[in-house]
Amino acid sequence: MKTIKYATAGFATVLALTAGGAPSASAEELIIGRSVSTTGMDPGFLREAATLVDNIFDTLILRDQDMQLVPGLAVSWTAIDDTTWEFELREGITFQNGEPFNAEAVKYTLDRVLDPDANAPTISYIRTVAGAEVVDEFTVRVTTAAPDPLLPTRMSRYPTYIVPPGYVEEVGQEEFARSPVGTGPYAMTDFAPDEHVVMEANADHWRGAPSIDTVTWRVIPEATARIAALLSGEVHLVESVPADLVDLVEGEDGVELVQVANGGLTIYFGLKMDEPPLDDARVRRALSLAVDRAAIAETLLRGFATPKGTQVGPFDFGYLDLAPPEQDLEQARALLAEAGYPDGFEIRMQGTRRYINGAEVSQAIVQQFGEIGVQVELEVPEWSVYIQQVPAGEQAPIYMLGWGSTQTLDADAAIYAIFRSGEPYSTVSIPEMDALLDESRQVIDPTAREAILHQIQELAAEQVPVITLHQEDSLYARRDNVVFDGRADARIPVYDITLQ
Repeated sequence: MKTIKYATAGFATVLALTAGGAPSASAEELIIGRSVSTTGMDPGFLREAATLVDNIFDTLILRDQDMQLVPGLAVSWTAIDDTTWEFELREGITFQNGEPFNAEAVKYTLDRVLDPDANAPTISYIRTVAGAEVVDEFTVRVTTAAPDPLLPTRMSRYPTYIVPPGYVEEVGQEEFARSPVGTGPYAMTDFAPDEHVVMEANADHWRGAPSIDTVTWRVIPEATARIAALLSGEVHLVESVPADLVDLVEGEDGVELVQVANGGLTIYFGLKMDEPPLDDARVRRALSLAVDRAAIAETLLRGFATPKGTQVGPFDFGYLDLAPPEQDLEQARALLAEAGYPDGFEIRMQGTRRYINGAEVSQAIVQQFGEIGVQVELEVPEWSVYIQQVPAGEQAPIYMLGWGSTQTLDADAAIYAIFRSGEPYSTVSIPEMDALLDESRQVIDPTAREAILHQIQELAAEQVPVITLHQEDSLYARRDNVVFDGRADARIPVYDITLQ
């Protein structure tokens, strides 16, 4: 067994492939083991990663393996003026139900997410969009409320996967989430919540028929069972390999670990700033100083994560290299005393198993908070329940989440949705932060925009709207006949996977 590492610096792929090994998958089927169940596959209303919908739907613009923007459903895009972009669409494409793809479908896709009555949890990503206008059947113009340098990037990720208007209107939003139809390389044929999703190749896809006929996404929440299924050949690729089970993979012939350095989410604890004592910046700073990030990354995460001082990733535009705060219990206690809590306080906190050793990380931080007198009631709810609670504001005052910008490689995706007040996943309320975030979406000049993004990160380091912990590496494991090397944008595009 050899490890494959995808080095995101420079987006160079370093491969160490083994020869031979008995294939356990046929050329017709790929079975992928997942740690979490899918709750719905409507790309405009996702409450989870877009891993599955990425294979059912297409966007106007794609990212290639080198993370460059390339034509998708749009063959070209042009900035008409500072707030208007024109997209020329591919002709002759149909959705998997036979409905034609055209400019009306693009407009409908954007309108349903932008509708204020829809309460789309994904609206943060395209909030700059003012509307879409159909020029002709295969030309659409997208206008923004102010100049938006990221508009092409926004058209390359959810919620801008294009949906069929007629079908959505016919079946309704709930049924569409259960029985999605797109233009993508795979069509969903079976969806059993908490069990599996089966997809069949779309032979008429505009890029050509996929090489793998069937892909089954199996839900195997327990990590040891997931690895055992890989080793036995029941599945051929698994997501979310826990750091403490890497040895099981590395010690076996016929399987390989795929590591994408800094390719995962940045894990943090959100803080409900409208509730005391978290409305006091001194308390928030004290909690942050209580955390020993280095020890957590080295021991619980076995070095498969990097302690962070900012939510922005090192390969994102606008990244500011801020050192993660070092644990300082004395200073933390002093800040609590200054804020009026010399003996600490009691508070409720939620963790999740969704991330690498997330429950164990949460428990370690509970103990570290205890060292400064903060007594925590820890809950670790099921992910399917938790991911509904968070955007509804029903989570605990302190709550674990992972966020990332891998699909845009820009600081905006890492910070706007969780720092801007009023956004579905934000519990932050800092007027100065709001003003800077809004300004960052209107400045075209890269140098000026970068400076604003740096200001945002400096302000976050001072005000501690969230407790940033670490950025995970993406860890997958695969049978050695599966050609998949990982991607910097965390996607699993089955269309690009081959079986030897």
